[in-house]
Amino acid sequence: MDTMLDLLRLGGDQLLGRFSGPLNFRLLVMPTVVTLIALRAVWKDLRDGRPAFLGIWIQDPVERKRVFHGWFKDVGRIFLIAVALDIAYQLLVFRWIYPGMVLVVAVACAVVPYLLVRGPVHLIASLLHRKSRGGNESQTQPKQEIK
Repeated sequence: MDTMLDLLRLGGDQLLGRFSGPLNFRLLVMPTVVTLIALRAVWKDLRDGRPAFLGIWIQDPVERKRVFHGWFKDVGRIFLIAVALDIAYQLLVFRWIYPGMVLVVAVACAVVPYLLVRGPVHLIASLLHRKSRGGNESQTQPKQEIK
């Protein structure tokens, strides 16, 4: 049990050290880039009339492959850059590579911001889009009387 606590403590110390160590800019820049990519994907989904990312993933097994390829295209390169930068960081600071930490940092920098932004922004944007579209239709088209 002490070994597990020591590993968790070491992992926590290593993660916290990334904020003040070399290459710390990546912890701000990469989530920002991923957020912009997610916003672009939401805009494209709304323009094409597609439902939310997670909704398609869960409900439609036929579309799941297309959604995964789009997600991988959006996040894949950033994820690989996050892996490469964290490996460089670990070699500079620890003179060793910890693969588990590399994956944790890469997922935290690339995957988590994408998922946290794309879902809620799509929901809010689709609600605003429906509301504005509904408001415009009632103003431009006169109501027909039922005889």
